[in-house]
Amino acid sequence: MISKNVLITGAVKRIGKEISEHLASKGFNIALHYNSSKKEALELQAKLINSYPLQKFKIFHCDLSNEFELEQFIDKVMNCFERLDVLVNNASVFDPGIIRETDVNLYNQQMDVNLKAPFILSRDFVLNNKKGLIINFLDTRISGYSSSHAAYCISKVGLAHLTKMMALECGPNIRVNGIAPGASLPPEGKGQDYLDNLAKKTPMKIPGGLKPILLSVDYVLSNGNLTGQILYCDGGEQLL
Repeated sequence: MISKNVLITGAVKRIGKEISEHLASKGFNIALHYNSSKKEALELQAKLINSYPLQKFKIFHCDLSNEFELEQFIDKVMNCFERLDVLVNNASVFDPGIIRETDVNLYNQQMDVNLKAPFILSRDFVLNNKKGLIINFLDTRISGYSSSHAAYCISKVGLAHLTKMMALECGPNIRVNGIAPGASLPPEGKGQDYLDNLAKKTPMKIPGGLKPILLSVDYVLSNGNLTGQILYCDGGEQLL
């Protein structure tokens, strides 16, 4: 069995960490990206090496808002892994601000990390690999028009459009799909009751947690005819 290699951005905390551990359990070698969380990156790397000693786990630093670092990042990973089979664009920044409160710095930060970085990384992934899969992490908010996180939402809408555009351009050898979760983990300082209250407004009435996200990842990985699709794993929140 030929092992597969995956690059996961934002790989060492929250949803990214769960995806990393999940794909490690599936036999993947993983390039673990981090920006400011070096301690967590080293801890996760050590844990994965201990649990799966026959697989390869390397950590890579990159400030995705830094164009110089971003332009070199795929080359740096490829020098270590030679081939990438999957790119998971998970890393994002999530800052509130209605349109009238959004200054240039806030707007640029959301766009740089949430849209420009996946664009550049996906472009370079395609240029360096003959076959593969790109999974872009979106947000159920792309279906609505609330401006509470205006710049963030616009960046994710752009990423959803990029997902379909790349799927059209890069098939059949490169598949590109998106996953759009709802509230899956409580923000720092919040507990499970925060998720429970949000879920009451959705058709399913219960928080999905992380399992629907991991099941969606598995589905995208296993369905070789799936491209240009966005999977909402949000308990129906996008319908509201």
